[in-house]
Amino acid sequence: MNQETEMTAKEAARLVQDILHEVRKVVVGKDIVILKVLLAMLAKGHVLLEDMPGVGKTTLALAFAKTLDLDYHRLQLTPDVLPTDITGFSIYQKESGTFEFKKGVAFCNLLLADEINRTSSKTQAALLEVMEESGVTVDGTTYPMPLPYCVLATQNPVGCVGTQMLPESQLDRFMLRLHMGYPDLDSEIQIMQSRKNTNPLDEVKQIATADDLLELQSIVENVHVEESVYRYIAQLAEATRNHEMLRLGVSPRGSLALIAASKAVAVVRGRDYVVPDDITVVVHEVFCHRLMLSSRARMAGLSADDILDEILESVSVPTLEKA
Repeated sequence: MNQETEMTAKEAARLVQDILHEVRKVVVGKDIVILKVLLAMLAKGHVLLEDMPGVGKTTLALAFAKTLDLDYHRLQLTPDVLPTDITGFSIYQKESGTFEFKKGVAFCNLLLADEINRTSSKTQAALLEVMEESGVTVDGTTYPMPLPYCVLATQNPVGCVGTQMLPESQLDRFMLRLHMGYPDLDSEIQIMQSRKNTNPLDEVKQIATADDLLELQSIVENVHVEESVYRYIAQLAEATRNHEMLRLGVSPRGSLALIAASKAVAVVRGRDYVVPDDITVVVHEVFCHRLMLSSRARMAGLSADDILDEILESVSVPTLEKA
């Protein structure tokens, strides 16, 4: 894209569709997951992918990196990974008599942090600092991350060997939580056939650049949101805080995440304003990992999705003049 001219809403939507089309060549049968990862990237958010190993999470990240020409790093988070492996460290140079900063793995555009719930609390905290601040502070000096910046973190389901539950404060830092799941029968056959002689990742073409993604993010930021839509999101968040089946509701950070993700949905659909239907596309992925069920809800066999569905039914949807 020519950076001297601004993209229109329809041009942005076409570019997004081209990006999605390219990634779908490699990640088969997971169109919704692909879309929602891109929505988070457009909204400057981070994604938590919760699934068993081997379902294509690394392939998904690599496909986005190649399609968008992003600097990509992958970190396998084991119990012996140190915070400095992520943030970097200063090392003394005897020849010059000064300290030189060595960058950690976090310095890239797209970081795949694999199995975040297998590493130590200190290492998790270092990653969360990077996610929240888009930079790290080492020995009193702050080093910004390259832009655009996105973290795709994966976690194994609780109960797998060596895992522990992430604290609510850490889950709250992720804009979306997604589940890839196993492919259906036809998709799995297609996956095996596509890898018969070549690796499909080798065929992925660059569709856009990091600068194009930054421009798309700027377009998303400037999407119009009416006061009634803000009120609708606030009412949804408030309903989670007052629900008898929930011990913990959605924080204001969750409300902000839902606004940002809904703006991204509007851009994908070729609009420069948000409608309530944009909210429903992402509300489960934004809200559910921020909800803590009461013991009564667990005994009744309810899930966060069940309770959120009930809340969505109970809160009146606003009618917009533009819509």
